[in-house]
Amino acid sequence: MSTIAVKSAQLRSGLVLPYAEAGYPDGLPVVFVHGLADSWWTFEPLLRQLPAAVHGYAPTQRGHGDAERPPDGYRPEDFAGDLVEFLDAAGIGRAVLVGASSGGVAARMVAGSHPDRVAGLVLVGVPAALADKPGITALWEKVQALEDPVPRAFAEDLLGDLANRPLGRGLLATMAEENLKVPARVWQETMRGLLEADLAATLRGILVPTLVLWGDADSVLPRADQQRIL
Repeated sequence: MSTIAVKSAQLRSGLVLPYAEAGYPDGLPVVFVHGLADSWWTFEPLLRQLPAAVHGYAPTQRGHGDAERPPDGYRPEDFAGDLVEFLDAAGIGRAVLVGASSGGVAARMVAGSHPDRVAGLVLVGVPAALADKPGITALWEKVQALEDPVPRAFAEDLLGDLANRPLGRGLLATMAEENLKVPARVWQETMRGLLEADLAATLRGILVPTLVLWGDADSVLPRADQQRIL
């Protein structure tokens, strides 16, 4: 079982992001990118199981978890820019990027714009588009109505809807606590940025080896959506 070290990286912009690091110093750098409202804790069980061939990093994105919360900058291109700056700050020349959910949008943007920094791309439950999905429209209505403090029931219900099988109670509680650290404005601006972005354009120009993972019980992302990504 791999040991996890929690560190911080100061980006060129001055923004400070916490990140978890695990695995082996000489292993292949793999950077895990979480989605909306999550943090590096999303990948905690995975980081503890990394094989000897992997050196894992999991940054927490701006506005999320214990990262700094600037007043703006929550569009997909902002998160992608932070990801490139994180690679620089952590001294990572080239890495495999693993993007989960909306984190995969930023990851694929970096893969398309900075292929020299990306050895491979893994997209885990990542949408091809969002505006055409009724479940996302319903979620957006709830997010627009959020006020601080974000209700615990909202976070717990959202987490419960995302898993087909029960999560460990400790992990679920930790993820809910991380979700509740995200201010209502960050929920709203991040989701607005995703809905307004031309997500189809972020699929163009990706030349690095790419693996698409998708859950066959996913009620939000249909199979056709994943075929569009392929």
